Amino acid sequence: MPVEIGKVVEGTVTGITNFGAFIQLPQGKTGLCHISEVADDYVKDIRTYLKEQQKVMVKIIAIDGNGKISLSIRQAQEKPPKKSHQPAQLDWQKKNAEPSLSFEDKLSKFLKDSDEKHQQLKKNMRDTRRGNGFNSKKDA
Repeated sequence: MPVEIGKVVEGTVTGITNFGAFIQLPQGKTGLCHISEVADDYVKDIRTYLKEQQKVMVKIIAIDGNGKISLSIRQAQEKPPKKSHQPAQLDWQKKNAEPSLSFEDKLSKFLKDSDEKHQQLKKNMRDTRRGNGFNSKKDA
């Protein structure tokens, strides 16, 4: 079976470095799986994911002009299908969701809340500008 880009094959981990793992492929060829291609999560220490002589499924993602083979373990894994086709509702959307209000009512509520926050910010700005960080009685 020839080594082709896009194929998923089984290989054996032959060496582990700080930047990735060398994996022996069928037909005696060796490729490198970079640390960023080991798992979907951030991989700080590759040795927590792989051991030497471990069998792994890898996807061949590139072969350069010199014959170096780039591999990916994370791309070789099947992703579970998404459960819903509905976009996820964000926390702030859930909190502010009031289906009984019309658009005009929601807009009015938003403007009122915004005005209150704006007034609070103005008040805080006046309080912090009084002394500009200096004790005015002492400096005068």
